[in-house]
Amino acid sequence: MQKDWIYYLAKGLQGLGLIVVLVGVVISIQLGIGEEEGLESMKAESYGLAIGGVLFFAGWLLERSLAKRG
Repeated sequence: MQKDWIYYLAKGLQGLGLIVVLVGVVISIQLGIGEEEGLESMKAESYGLAIGGVLFFAGWLLERSLAKRG
């Protein structure tokens, strides 16, 4: 039973990480094309990739720890 909620937490973190990366890329595209804000575009994309990557990696680590336990 304990494994179930940790598994769903791990998958939730992975999904949230992917969504954050996608939102960062979309904001970057909007800033880069629509408003000609090149530096702000790169900043939004970098933050999205960094935060989303950390969330995804944390979920991945949780999932791997469950696989090792059984």
